Amino acid sequence: MWRLLLVLTIGLTSCGPDFSEAGLGTDIPFTPSRPEIPTGTTVAPYLGTDLYVQDAQERFRTGLDVHRKIVWRTCTPNDGVCHNRKEYPDLHTPANFLAAIDAPCNVQPGEYESVYDRCERPGDRFRLDFWDDFGSSIEVAYIEYLTPVEEEPGTNEELSATSPGFHVYLRSPVTISQTEVWARGQFMRTVVGQGDVVLAQFQTTWRILDGGKHLIAEVRNYQTDAAADLERAGIRQGDLNRNQVFGADENSIVPMIKRGDPEHSYLIARVRGEMDGLSVPGSRMPLANQPLSIEEMLALFCFVEGLPETGMPDLAAAVDYKGCSYSVDPASLNLLGEGVTWKSRISKILEANCGGCHGGPSPDADLNLVGEGAFQRLLGDSAQKPDMKLIVPGDFENSYLWWKLKKNPDVVGLQMPYNPLTGEGSLTEAELGDISTWIAAGAIENE
Repeated sequence: MWRLLLVLTIGLTSCGPDFSEAGLGTDIPFTPSRPEIPTGTTVAPYLGTDLYVQDAQERFRTGLDVHRKIVWRTCTPNDGVCHNRKEYPDLHTPANFLAAIDAPCNVQPGEYESVYDRCERPGDRFRLDFWDDFGSSIEVAYIEYLTPVEEEPGTNEELSATSPGFHVYLRSPVTISQTEVWARGQFMRTVVGQGDVVLAQFQTTWRILDGGKHLIAEVRNYQTDAAADLERAGIRQGDLNRNQVFGADENSIVPMIKRGDPEHSYLIARVRGEMDGLSVPGSRMPLANQPLSIEEMLALFCFVEGLPETGMPDLAAAVDYKGCSYSVDPASLNLLGEGVTWKSRISKILEANCGGCHGGPSPDADLNLVGEGAFQRLLGDSAQKPDMKLIVPGDFENSYLWWKLKKNPDVVGLQMPYNPLTGEGSLTEAELGDISTWIAAGAIENE
């Protein structure tokens, strides 16, 4: 019986359909054409005696090391935080890091005050369309959408920059005599191969203020969605930071990473806090980590300086420390300076470690430790313990700033600097030592 079943099974199997490529007739000849994958190139190693260069070469051999050990570690530590799928530029993968090369800066600016003039692009243009009379287009300075109008608007004399409506500020005034018109406002952009294209438009009553350079579009309840869509249309604003300077006129627009030129790469400028000797708006990066060391700065500078003029860089290639111009004096890349003076080091320690929260227009605890006047503010009373001075020159143990930096049972609130990612915070022993030495020596400002 079993022998008969086996024979039948074998017979059925041998007589069944042939699902092989040859049997189905689907064996289609195919020769793949794939791009060559870089395998990494080598360069002559640095054989000098500078310890900073030696250490950087040992720790950050390739562009992948620069990304993983410096950029990823300091800028994208947690999913959805900082430059990890949340803020521009997204730097959490090697591919995203490469995408920052030649990319524009500040396309997601956040607060308009943080926009750097040299990141501003030429603005789109605006015109009023009167159906049978097309007005000339004028570059947009900036736009702002405020709360929709609920009731009849007032007269032009009563309108201002805080009045409800969709505000459009222009580089030059519109050339019409009316102070109120019913028209279709059009935002236009020049597209290569297509000429001038209408990017967005809004039909309503337009109020003309400031000699024609400020227009307010009336937004009724039924128009709120359309006005919100108008704001989301991605209208380019030539004076995005609203400081009366159209940055694209003043200098060439700086990219996020500029090939061969770390000094004019916006990403590095945000780490240093300056470009060409002038301050760059916004807190120094990274906010939630220690500032980059000399070795890390050197690796980043040499990587950018060694980028090819064209084409996709090979992250597996070795960083050329021997041919890097910054290997001559890597100590000059020190973000925190040297010594124990306010100007050369102490101010930089506080700005780099505390400026993310205690800086800008709305600093935590109303204490701004960044920029002009920071030293004088440190000589004042503590807001948390009004009976104590933040700094008592010559007596660091009774300076409340020292209490906040070094654990003290009587301190109010958290120890500083507070890291929002880890819930902890502390300066290095070297930084704490320099601050205590500086206060004990009299906390001199200008030396």
